[in-house]
Amino acid sequence: MDAKFLQRKFEQAAIYRNYVATGTDEQQRRWHQVYDVASLTPGQSKLAESFVRQMHILIVSGVWCGDCVLQVPLIQKIAEANPDKIHCRILDRDLHRDLSAGLKICGGDRVPVVLLLAEDFELCAITGDRTLSRYRAMAAQQLGPACPLILTPPSEDELRVTLQDWLNEIERVHLMLRLSGRLRVKHGD
Repeated sequence: MDAKFLQRKFEQAAIYRNYVATGTDEQQRRWHQVYDVASLTPGQSKLAESFVRQMHILIVSGVWCGDCVLQVPLIQKIAEANPDKIHCRILDRDLHRDLSAGLKICGGDRVPVVLLLAEDFELCAITGDRTLSRYRAMAAQQLGPACPLILTPPSEDELRVTLQDWLNEIERVHLMLRLSGRLRVKHGD
């Protein structure tokens, strides 16, 4: 996965609203439901707005995927806080096997998988399929004596901490980009 390949995949990817529009009415409703309740705190917005390096976020997703529904809207909200520096696009996992086949997690085709890329599409990080907070919430629901039978929407608290997990990862990569010797030389800082 070199930078030219990742740039081509990014250019083929959809912006958030176009990607969501590929789903059924019910799938779109679920994506909109999470997007509509998700929001950054003033401090989170201020942090995202402070980013000065451009980065590209390429998400491998499935519009049908419950984990994608619960997390991709949060990443989109972060990108919207600084649209001049954070560029987010989404690819369907099954339509882009040339990329997704090389992104197995725990031996499987998991989604979402998030690729965080520098301004020149050099790979900085790959993460997914769930954040630590999302795994903790799932473990609390599914491990031990009680296991729910019905998938329910996440609580606002779970959305809030999962959004913070994603912001932490995006900030980590932003700091990587700020401290990169090659980018510091390029930008004279």
